[in-house]
Parts: sequence; C-alpha cells; structure tokens
Amino acid sequence: MSKIVWITGASSGIGEALVYEYFKAGHKLIISGRNRDELFRVKGNCQNSFNVHVLPFDLNEIATLESKSTDAIRIFGKIDLLINSGGVSQRSLALETSNETEQQIINTNFWGTVVLSKAVLPLMIDNGGGQIVVISSLVGKFGTKLRSAYSASKHALHGYFDSLRSEVYDKNIDITIICPGFIKTNVTYNALTGNGNPLNMMGDAHENAMTPAECAKQIVQAVKGKKEEVYIGGKETKAVLLKRFFPNIFSKKIRTAKVN
Repeated sequence: MSKIVWITGASSGIGEALVYEYFKAGHKLIISGRNRDELFRVKGNCQNSFNVHVLPFDLNEIATLESKSTDAIRIFGKIDLLINSGGVSQRSLALETSNETEQQIINTNFWGTVVLSKAVLPLMIDNGGGQIVVISSLVGKFGTKLRSAYSASKHALHGYFDSLRSEVYDKNIDITIICPGFIKTNVTYNALTGNGNPLNMMGDAHENAMTPAECAKQIVQAVKGKKEEVYIGGKETKAVLLKRFFPNIFSKKIRTAKVN
C-alpha cells in the first residue's frame, strides 16, 4: 500500500538513497534539505516524479520548522512515515569548538528532529497511526574524540525518542532509531570544524565503507519490520557491545582509535 513518506536530509547520502528506495516501492514522497538545487536533482533522478515534492529548509532554523511541517502536511494531506535523516557531523576538539558551532550541531541534529516529529504526531494519531524514523549514529551509543557535540546530539535523540515511544505505543505509533557506523557519504566532508566551517575532507574510514544504497536497503527493512533500534555498518558496530559489557577495555581502545 502506498504511503506518504517525508524524508529530511534528502539531498545527499543516506537520505538521498532512501528517496530512491521508497520511490521505487511506489510511495509518495516529500523530500527536504537545505540545498534546493540538489533536492531537484534528486527529484529528477526519479522517473515520472510527479509524486515527489520538494520542500527545502534548514533544520538549524528552529523557529521556521512548525510552519514547514504545516506545508509538508498540506501537500498530500497527511504523513504516514517521517524519516529524520537530516544532520551535520563534527570534526573538532571540544575545547577548540565555539559555543555557536556546538549550538548549531545540537539544533540541526536534535531540536530539528524533535520539532518536526512533534508537529506531525497529532495528525498521525488522528489518522490511526504512523511511524517516525530517527537516523542517529553509533556515536549515539558511545562517544569518540572530535565529536563531543555531535555525539551529545545523537545521545539526546535516543533519550528523547525512547521516552516518546513509551508515551505513544498505544496510539499505533512506531518509532525506529537507526544507528549507522561508517557509511561512504560526504558526512565527513561537510562536518563542522571548531569555527563552524566545513572540514572539506573525506575521512579515511568513510572512503572504504558501506555504500549509502546498501545502508538504505537495510534501513527500509528495519522500518518495515518496525524495529526499535538497529545498528548498520561494518566491524565498528561491535563497539556497542564492547562498551556495554567491557566498558574499561572500550574506554582504553577508543582513546587511540582512528575515528576520522
């Protein structure tokens, strides 16, 4: 059955790959991100794309997001599946990162996702149910150097949406948290440095990592199965278990791990 799917962060990486997966499956799409031209490029890659609507905005501009949510709902009249894929990473030491840069990371990754999700939830409930997907990260489960604010924003997503899940479980609302590891996207290239400028370099770990297309396929299956939390990637996913069962060993290893 065709669904109305709203995907943020849809202009590149995992979000773009998800657009193609859901479009191929016959769903109607709203695609969002900051870069209007890139969103239309993605739309153009979808054959007969009259059921793909472009809605550009910046997740960091929190005050605009409720009105953007209203605009999204007006396009098809409802939202069945919201995939919060928009975000920004970080490559800077905590003591070298400005408060303004940290606030931008928190706004984009955490508050933007929260505001959009709360905006669509009442209509989902009125319509008998729906699903919210949050693209977190493995560093939403543990911290590494150069990602203090980024990791904090992803940890916050887990706390918030785990709590929200327990509040709406009886309203036919499913919440799925996806934790990718290293995926071959421009996430490192676009990551913010201490002064808020992008790094403009591809990280070594991402260069040889899983493709966004493969990651998207796994996400679609997790969403279809209504999984609560899923880890996607290579051997780096084992760090979650190492942290859980052997925290002291994990702490020593992560200090010297290559995490670029």
